[in-house]
Amino acid sequence: MEHQMIMNADSDSAELIRCIEACEACHRICLQMAMNHCLEQGGEHVEPGHFRAMTVCADVCRTTADAMLSSFEYHEVLCEACSRVCRRCAESCERVGDMQECVAACERCAAACERMSGHDDVSLGGRASSADRPAFPGG
Repeated sequence: MEHQMIMNADSDSAELIRCIEACEACHRICLQMAMNHCLEQGGEHVEPGHFRAMTVCADVCRTTADAMLSSFEYHEVLCEACSRVCRRCAESCERVGDMQECVAACERCAAACERMSGHDDVSLGGRASSADRPAFPGG
């Protein structure tokens, strides 16, 4: 999709476009890996906490991208939530193993969303601490 057609060419718009693209890629990769790789691997890959983290991550990334594409005035709030969900999903995928594509997509999306929400890697210390993250049951 040509996001440049809907955005101005200034630096804020370029950052917004990069964030939309990172969210869309993360949605696609998490959903595809959950529904294909994880279901086919079984075991830890389909453990409820991990599988929920992946499917929720895909949904939140899609919703966040849609909010930015729609110029929703509170997209920064969604970006902050998306960055936290992506960090949680990346941690789960790293723990399960053999999911580096998902880990990388989640980390890219989290970083882009942190920049959009004003909470870059420096202010969150790279990864939000467990005290800064909402609890995820089963994960």
